[in-house]
Amino acid sequence: MHSVRNFFCGHWSSTARLDGKTVIITGANTGIGKETARDLAKRGARVVMACRDMAKAETAKKEIIEDSGNQNIIVHKLDLSDTRSIKEFAELINNEERQVNILINNAGVMMCPYSKTADGFEMQFGVNHLGHFLLTYLLIDLIKRSTPARIVNVASTAHRWGSIRLDDINSEKRYDPVKAYGQSKLANILCTRSLAKRLQGTGVTVYSLHPGVVRSDLWRHLSTPIQVAVKVFRPFTKTSVQGAQTSIYCAVAPELEKESGGYYSDCKPARCTRAASDDEMAQKLWELSCQMLGITWD
Repeated sequence: MHSVRNFFCGHWSSTARLDGKTVIITGANTGIGKETARDLAKRGARVVMACRDMAKAETAKKEIIEDSGNQNIIVHKLDLSDTRSIKEFAELINNEERQVNILINNAGVMMCPYSKTADGFEMQFGVNHLGHFLLTYLLIDLIKRSTPARIVNVASTAHRWGSIRLDDINSEKRYDPVKAYGQSKLANILCTRSLAKRLQGTGVTVYSLHPGVVRSDLWRHLSTPIQVAVKVFRPFTKTSVQGAQTSIYCAVAPELEKESGGYYSDCKPARCTRAASDDEMAQKLWELSCQMLGITWD
């Protein structure tokens, strides 16, 4: 009989080093973001922790420095629900950092009650998709100058639960927190595909991934019946350390150097839905995202 550990990538083993490389991780103060930061710090990277809660970020930074012996850990404020904060963060990075070799778009909100970002976007679509889309856009020139470079988008198997509703992208006509979350994660995968095509030949590769069902703070908005169900299935869920493994794999694995645009789970290529492979919808979403953010990105 197989143990539960064998159902998924419990720990990805690699001695690959990141000395001299700079990594940015959004939402790096908790959960899989923090465990990703810890692992990459141990590999010698300069780690920029981009976090909304600076007090938690400073605590996490001290813990990671202590655990990794790597003093080169930086904390900067980033609120993905506010484009002004995203622009301020990107300006700081573009002015202060000589390179960004790995960008891990990890932060997110999950199945929260209906609310809007500072710019009037539905919160899940605004943070999980548009916030990271804008951040990537603002850093892309620096990333291109830092090749070989990688962009890692933390998506989810929850992309199966939603569709891109071009006529109601902000869920103003009707709001279902599960479908809205699914839409935001589907957007992550579609834009990974689009970005990979646009970056062909630049030395920048892009990946999206499902981290697994991870026991984390993200579950706090779930209804009581769902939380009870999660507890029942707890043996089949992942710890934050296990949940971080596919992010680390996509950021580090030498064998992915020539791959781009793919979707991964349990440290290997995975199948996504037909909707997540729809290049026509990906293009429409790309154009709409640019329009909503007031940017031009061909």
